[in-house]
Amino acid sequence: MEWAEVPFEIVVKETDETFPAGLTKDETAIHIARQKMLAVKSAVGKDSIILAADTIVVLEGKIINKPADKEDAIQILSALSGHMHTVITGVVINQGEDEIAFADSTEVLFHKLSREQIEFYIDKYKPYDKAGAYAIQEWIGVVGIKSVRGDFYNVMGLPVSRVVRALQTINFKNED
Repeated sequence: MEWAEVPFEIVVKETDETFPAGLTKDETAIHIARQKMLAVKSAVGKDSIILAADTIVVLEGKIINKPADKEDAIQILSALSGHMHTVITGVVINQGEDEIAFADSTEVLFHKLSREQIEFYIDKYKPYDKAGAYAIQEWIGVVGIKSVRGDFYNVMGLPVSRVVRALQTINFKNED
């Protein structure tokens, strides 16, 4: 958002990232983003404009969570190695009763990664708080990603261009 020259303030609230069974992948990402929005809304007030997002990684139809530990991160990155997966970011923009919610998807193809590359990345970058156990803007993105189809920034966690366009289409209440 900074690069898009949209002023913002970051408010972080611990949020439950579980979701009900039966949701589509897009609905899952939006549900978690909405939970984050509601947590922040209770802290900053209902008239504030709130942008919340959550990113999930999907491989062969299954949501890949954040890794629990090093072994889990190795298993996740080994599964992604040489394969295409989908990164879905759910976005919720809210002020009072007004809300826009959407999901954006990007396909990412990894080169085949060696165990040594995977362990190097995990040991150096500690991606335990990352969906899919990686961040595209780090070393693994530079050496491990073969192609990206869709919004690169979506893989980083926020489809900024789509968010800016959404903000331009709505008339939020003045915060005077």
